[in-house]
Amino acid sequence: MRKRIYIAYTGGTIGMKPSENGYIPQKQHLTDAIMKMPDFHRQEMPEFTINEYQPLIDSSNMSPADWQRIADDIKQHYDDYDGFVVLHGTDTMAYTSSALSFMLENLSKPVIVTGSQIPLSQLRSDGQENLLNSLYIAANYPINEVGLYFSNKLFRGNRSIKAYADGFDAFDSPNLPPLLEAGINIKLIQGKVSEPVALPLALAQITPQPIGVVHLYPGISVELIKNIIKQPVKALIIRSYGVGNAPQNQALLDCLEQANNSGIVIVNCSQCIKGTVNMKGYATGNALSKIGVISGHDMTLEATLTKLHYLLSKNYSQAKICQLLEVSLRGELS
Repeated sequence: MRKRIYIAYTGGTIGMKPSENGYIPQKQHLTDAIMKMPDFHRQEMPEFTINEYQPLIDSSNMSPADWQRIADDIKQHYDDYDGFVVLHGTDTMAYTSSALSFMLENLSKPVIVTGSQIPLSQLRSDGQENLLNSLYIAANYPINEVGLYFSNKLFRGNRSIKAYADGFDAFDSPNLPPLLEAGINIKLIQGKVSEPVALPLALAQITPQPIGVVHLYPGISVELIKNIIKQPVKALIIRSYGVGNAPQNQALLDCLEQANNSGIVIVNCSQCIKGTVNMKGYATGNALSKIGVISGHDMTLEATLTKLHYLLSKNYSQAKICQLLEVSLRGELS
């Protein structure tokens, strides 16, 4: 029996059509294009249903409310389908993939997020290959977690980053090999194919959370950081140097210590895309650890931000959030 896959088309380049002002989304355009392409209807392919969101969402406009809408949609159709493909714009695809990985608890079916750099209906589009392979993999190589598929590779969703603005190899997973590679043969690398389990899907509710992000640079003003962490900010992500280093500026340390003491969760993530935070390696990082700053280990910014949304939405205490940030909940850190 052919598997059944649910496609949630949220928006993005893959379904756009050309206009005088550039590419624009248009209702039914993507569905009509797919229905005219013979490869999607071959016997080897799964059956699929397409739900086009109205209105379609430009991914640069994505918000936590949209993550919730997508997760609710998957939950609503969870028992009726064998897997799910989410079509999404590339700009914030890694954020949505990360958020869904935390929100969909006890996930026992594949959820693959994909899109394209050129609209599916246009010449040389990467959209047909990305969608075709996502459907085929969801049906025949069910890796039961949230993945991000792009340019022949399936990455763990919460390990992915958009690394290339206008190339077909738009995404990367710097600290974890791909789950699967679709070359002439489909090859499992880090992924594990497994049958669905009987656990019911649990859906976490995410509400918008005030989270600050500060990218350190030589000579950064402490006043700037003070302004970022004014109430009602609940968490701060520091993009630090190297393995988690920051200036040994006493005013900066005092500012962060005061923020920590007032209940703000502070996470240290490296500006480097590869490697991990080790605040004990240098005195400059150790000083942060001593005032209560939590290591982000090798999490991406996208995973750290969405994990904070997930944990803060559960109204956990500051201590429990800090503890869970350093625990791998969905494979987001090594």
